[in-house]
Amino acid sequence: MKAETYISVDIEADGPIPGPYSMISFGMTVAGRMAGRRFEKTDPEASTFYAELRPISDDFVAESLAVSGLDRDALVEEGRDPAEAMADAADWIRKVCGADLPVLAAFPLAYDWMWLYWYFLRFTGESPFGHSRCIDIKTLYTAKAGVPVAWSTKRQMPREVRSSRRHTHNALDDAVEQAELFQNLMLWQGSAGRLHRVEVPRVEPVLSDLDTARDQ
Repeated sequence: MKAETYISVDIEADGPIPGPYSMISFGMTVAGRMAGRRFEKTDPEASTFYAELRPISDDFVAESLAVSGLDRDALVEEGRDPAEAMADAADWIRKVCGADLPVLAAFPLAYDWMWLYWYFLRFTGESPFGHSRCIDIKTLYTAKAGVPVAWSTKRQMPREVRSSRRHTHNALDDAVEQAELFQNLMLWQGSAGRLHRVEVPRVEPVLSDLDTARDQ
């Protein structure tokens, strides 16, 4: 089987969903590689991609836009053409992955995957990650720690798995920070096996006379 290269992705947008609203920036970095059962981490600052995009509609949500701190008027004038940026992003992914299968990693996956997948299909016709080659870092922690999803925020994670970098809401900064979290979790032994297990007592069924007769 082919090896996999994990691409940590973070996006910033001016609304909740693509189409009516716009992805205004995204950052990507190589987080590591899996060959068979062996994970190899890489320097998350060594291979990166970043783009700020021209909005695709006039609609935006002020609260969403404020998160990134980007100037939307400036993006309308100076942001990259989405078709050009997505084509360059796909070329970059192919270059850094080589013969490996590209796998998108994000925290949480649902949001970043939704935007990037939509933009790749809309502007290039296909996604370098196919329709499902992705891994949710939040779910990875949930499974290894053996905790509910609601307990899987970054601030609730053990210090040894968290990145030491700040979450700045610059898409590239956050992709790098997220890559370190992913690396730490891939190499972490987890704590699920050490959790207290609650044994559910077995309830013996009450048999009727007819059931007893059938069993005999």
